This record gives sequence, C-alpha cells and structure tokens, in this order.
Amino acid sequence: MKLAKIFKNGLIDENPTFVQVIGMCPTLAVTTSAINGLGMGLSTTAVLVCSNLVISLMRKIIPDKIRIPAFVVVIATFVTIVGMLLKAYVPALDAALGLFIPLIVVNCLILARAESFASKNTPVESAVDGLGMGLGFSMALTILGAVREILGNGSLFGFSLFGASFEPVLLFILPPGAFLTLGFLLAGFNKLRSKKA
Repeated sequence: MKLAKIFKNGLIDENPTFVQVIGMCPTLAVTTSAINGLGMGLSTTAVLVCSNLVISLMRKIIPDKIRIPAFVVVIATFVTIVGMLLKAYVPALDAALGLFIPLIVVNCLILARAESFASKNTPVESAVDGLGMGLGFSMALTILGAVREILGNGSLFGFSLFGASFEPVLLFILPPGAFLTLGFLLAGFNKLRSKKA
C-alpha cells in the first residue's frame, strides 16, 4: 500500500509541474507538440527511475560532503545513455528536443528527488517514486504539448484534426502561448485537486 501512495504522490498529489512547479525550462520550451512533450517526459522518467535506484543503492556509501557531485555523476551517466538511445533510434525526436536532453542532468526535479527521496529511502521505494514523479511530469508535458498543438496547429500527435479550413492561433506555438497554456492548466489542475480534498 505504501508503494501505491508513493506512486500517486508523484503522479497527482505532488505533481512536479502542476503542484510543485519545478522543471519549468523544458516544460515551457519543448512542449510545442504532444509528441515532444511525451518524448521529453519519458526521457526524464527513464533518467529519474534509474538514477533514483542507483542513488538509493549507494546512499550509505556516498559521503555527505560529496553527495551532490556524486548525484550529478550518476544522473549524467543515465542522461548520456538516454541521449545516445534517442540519437540511434528516434533521431527526429532527438533533433526536436535538442539541447534539452543533456540539460536533464541539471533538471531540478531529478536533483530534488535524489536529495529528498532517493538518498533517504529503499531502492524499491526510490524507483517507484521516480516512476510516479516521472510519469506525472510526462503527463503534464504531454497535456501542455497537446493543448498547444491543437490550438496552434490544429493537429494532435501530428495528425490533422480540423482539416484545411482550420485557422491556427499561432500564439500557442510561441513562448507566450506556453506561459498562457501552463497558467490555465495549473489553475484547472489545482481546482480539481481542491474539490477532491
């Protein structure tokens, strides 16, 4: 039961984007489409699960004085692996995400989970926390990307929804559209959460 609570915590109760509002750089920059949001979210999830697991396994042997540099090395290792896999198997997504894949190393979401959870809990709990937080982040980025893509291009995951007569609202593909969309989604998500409480 505790594992289910840890997972739900990352997915909904402490969603990194809609509740904690962390990791905003990739959230605003890469979510011009649903596929970009999903790709960035799943890449971050893979790094989060693997780094949480390894950091939890090593938590008792990493000295306090070098814990943050040790965390960064572990995270950077998994980011490099994910980056190489994207280049090899999904080059179009790799090109679309560009610099934001290597920047996962310093994403405050991953460092925060390493410091606040993985370094203090068991490997299984840490992996579940990484999965919950990562999927919560993926969900938020995909929703944000989907709304921006629908309103800005009239498509979803690259498939046209409204035909040739649709007139896109280009604002939603531009940076101000990211801020506007995120603001409305934050308000909506938190309204739903307050009703359940």
